[in-house]
Amino acid sequence: MASASDTRQPQKDAADQSFDYMFKLLIIGNSSVGKTSFLFRYADDSFTSAFVSTVGIDFKVKTVYRNEKRVKLQIWDTAGQERYRTITTAYYRGAMGFLLMYDISNMESFNAVQDWATQIKTYSWDNAQVLLVGNKCDLEDDRVIPAEDGRKLAEELGFEFFEASAKDNINVKQVFERLVDIICEKMNESLENGPVPRSGTAQLTESSPKENSNCSC
Repeated sequence: MASASDTRQPQKDAADQSFDYMFKLLIIGNSSVGKTSFLFRYADDSFTSAFVSTVGIDFKVKTVYRNEKRVKLQIWDTAGQERYRTITTAYYRGAMGFLLMYDISNMESFNAVQDWATQIKTYSWDNAQVLLVGNKCDLEDDRVIPAEDGRKLAEELGFEFFEASAKDNINVKQVFERLVDIICEKMNESLENGPVPRSGTAQLTESSPKENSNCSC
């Protein structure tokens, strides 16, 4: 996977310090569910089927406008293989949002969602927001997980649910926008109980993930 410094636009976004908030987002799920393709579709509006499995973790930067605020997103693409799990879970800390992804044509990736959700609960902040994404909905002929099953699992886990396709650019932008909106909503709820940080950016404290269940941004 190409890194955030591979194109001019990510370079510009990464160096740009003019923003109201900065959110760290992670895309997680089994290997080959399409995490890298999903990120590239959103960040660069490009798609290729030639990606190899991500080694470890990498990221891209994108700046968006939501609710009259300029939000800088650090979007981390994580490896799904078990051998990289120690590396990737180290990045959960400080993440404000997760896209937990499975492949609608791969039952193993769907069955693994519960384990991934447990990892989020174990390693991330209590206030991290999660969307469950059934990717590759363009593969309707190969579908093995009905949309209703994905929706039911999301409800059980307390997540919102989307089906999407990086290849056909279905719901990619909408998924990220919804995740950002949820984070902003929760952050604003927290700020009603305390002052806005002097920096004007969304940041998490350095306390352990389980010490404080309220957003400290």
